[in-house]
Amino acid sequence: MAEFSSDSVCLDVETIYLGGKEHIVRTGSGSVSVIVYGDPDKPALVTYPDLALNHMSCFQGLFFCPEAAALLLHNFCVYHISPPGHELGASAICDSNPVPSVDDLADQILEVLNYFRLGAVMCMGAMAGAYILTLFTMKYRERVVGLILVSPLCKAPSWTEWLCNKVMSNLLYYYGMCSVLKECLLYRYFSKEVRGNAEVPESDIVEACRRLLDERQSINVLRFLQAIDRRPDITSGLKKLKCRTLVFVGDNSPFHSDALDMIAKLDRRYSALVEVQRLWFDGDRRAATSNVDFDGVFSDGVWST
Repeated sequence: MAEFSSDSVCLDVETIYLGGKEHIVRTGSGSVSVIVYGDPDKPALVTYPDLALNHMSCFQGLFFCPEAAALLLHNFCVYHISPPGHELGASAICDSNPVPSVDDLADQILEVLNYFRLGAVMCMGAMAGAYILTLFTMKYRERVVGLILVSPLCKAPSWTEWLCNKVMSNLLYYYGMCSVLKECLLYRYFSKEVRGNAEVPESDIVEACRRLLDERQSINVLRFLQAIDRRPDITSGLKKLKCRTLVFVGDNSPFHSDALDMIAKLDRRYSALVEVQRLWFDGDRRAATSNVDFDGVFSDGVWST
């Protein structure tokens, strides 16, 4: 059984989420919520969600899939890290607290790993979360054995993203989690087929995500957005990464070009791209077709286990 160190404070919250237990870990940049699922003796899988999401709203589609959940929980103990103030039931962070940088958020992950006495871990992140985990891997390479990244960011914000971030920042500051802001976020998360239109109804997962967004504290989301908006370009360090890296991206993702730039900079011996090309509908079922370029990345090492 894994032991917990005494250099951080953990408050075991009574709420249990589908068998997982929440720990509040104090770090040098504030407290973070970590939901732990599974047997601590198994290899660790660390997740980090996108802006305004937590483990429920970002990864529930994966972990609610019986086949995927059985595979992941059979092989890993999962540690879901939420950005500060993004956990379920979070209160508003005090305005006087400094806004963390992306480096601060990456360092928080190291403190979480040290708290749980974890060695080298697998990491899975989406969009902004993928950036934080990639930055963490670049800073602490010996602590990561593999990366699974969904629509990852690796460059500084483009002019288009910068403008969108400014609009969302103003909406958060003046109006909170309003309907316009939620539409901006849903556009960021989902393809137009999943979001629905006049002919195709909005999918259940979009409706659930819309409801979960109502629970977010706008000031907490704004702080994470400000950190991501100020992120530096990290492409120059990608070639030095030697851990196995699997990148997923949809062809209509707003971060499609970032993902392609990232896979181009990564060492092809250790990386692979899964490019989802389109989504088709069959009654209540949805499926995606993809163009997968593995190039032997799964031939040995962590991916073969």
